[in-house]
Amino acid sequence: MRIAVDAMGGDYAPLEIVKGAFTAVGLVPELEILLVGRSEQIKSVGGDGLKSPRIHIIHADEVIDNGEDPGLAIRSKKKASMVSAMQLVCQGRADAVVSCGNTGALMAGGVLFLGRITGIKRPALLTVMPPLRGKRTVILDVGANMDARPEQMLQYALMGSIYAREILNQEIPRVALLNVGIEENKGNQQVKYVYGLFKQKVPGFVGNLEAKDIFDGRADVIVCDGFAGNVMLKAMEGISRELLLFLSAKIKEDAKARTALSLLSPLLQRVRADLDEAEYGGAMLIGVNGVCIKCHGASKEQTVAQTLIRQAYPLVQREISKKIDMALAGGWFKEDGVDEKR
Repeated sequence: MRIAVDAMGGDYAPLEIVKGAFTAVGLVPELEILLVGRSEQIKSVGGDGLKSPRIHIIHADEVIDNGEDPGLAIRSKKKASMVSAMQLVCQGRADAVVSCGNTGALMAGGVLFLGRITGIKRPALLTVMPPLRGKRTVILDVGANMDARPEQMLQYALMGSIYAREILNQEIPRVALLNVGIEENKGNQQVKYVYGLFKQKVPGFVGNLEAKDIFDGRADVIVCDGFAGNVMLKAMEGISRELLLFLSAKIKEDAKARTALSLLSPLLQRVRADLDEAEYGGAMLIGVNGVCIKCHGASKEQTVAQTLIRQAYPLVQREISKKIDMALAGGWFKEDGVDEKR
């Protein structure tokens, strides 16, 4: 299996991206990595790791920065590392693409170069929440489409269900709609309409779910538009980070707490590992023809490695895009009765 990695995307590129690739190939014997970017910079940080027969450098002169206009950059910078990595998938030279770079550019490039799965209106960004109560939970969309229409959210439910079944081994995934209350009549007009569609058309639909209950284990797939999903995701990231800093400061102020910390340290390390986003990697752009994964811009070695091992590798191996295509062809989703103007 070959995975194209945008070695120049992200806050810590290329060093941390290259280190993550080395870690991944060291743990998965079947994996080959195509590091795409400025070859001299990659070589300057790669060292002995580049001697591996399963690490290859594909030179690309240009880089798409985070501050650039996504649509313009993806079209004008034809020799950019992100564009070149996607083209490797199009050409059949790679099975997946991973980038920590400009999110908008990756989404635009995913549609432009990889193309949408037949029947999918808009791809979504899908992420997986940590298993606080024993199970991981799929959430989509977390930022690809800020103004999702009802038929698009219906398709999110389909794609999320297939992901939960194929990757998380949930035989009959329970699907919930993110809302401000659990009652059927709660939410804005858009969400109320989508609730009715889900009730009629989505197998395993369990109703509305409030953000405070995301981790309680009552749903395997949570569907929302990209605006709500992105706000929710960033709020959770901020709370978890600040809570750890707050606890650390309080422990330093209390002598008894410092003593207890030495006993609790192994447990706290396990909890931190369970909650750390680095353990789960990036977000998949689901709905395009191929595996395309966006890592956080601040990703370091561990996050990159986990993205390659725990997301890109199994997603390619289990042919997730093909299974979505087959589900659509088999009539899982029909647009009958969907008002596309909403």
